[in-house]
Amino acid sequence: MNFTITDLDRNTSGGVIQAHWTVSKTSGSHTSSLYGTCNFTPDSTADGYVAYDSLSEANVIAWVQAAIDMTAIQGTLDAELAEKASPTVLSGTPW
Repeated sequence: MNFTITDLDRNTSGGVIQAHWTVSKTSGSHTSSLYGTCNFTPDSTADGYVAYDSLSEANVIAWVQAAIDMTAIQGTLDAELAEKASPTVLSGTPW
C-alpha cells in the first residue's frame, strides 16, 4: 500500500488539526485507492509533539495509520482489486 498526505489543516498555533490522505494498492494492471481525513487535537506540551515546520510526510503518515483501521483499509482495497480482476457486474450495450 502506498500512503500519501495530500494536505494538512493547522490551527494558528501551528498544530495539525486535520490530515487529508490517500492510499493506493496495485495488483497487476489494476489499482484501487481510497481518500480520507483524520482529525487531531494538537497539544504542544505533549511528549512527541512535532512543530508544523519540522513535520515530515512520514510523521503524518504514522499518525494517520495509527488513527485508522488498517485492516479494514486493506480489506477494502483487496476487495476492489478482486472485483476489477474478475468483475461480477458488467456494463455496456450490445451494439
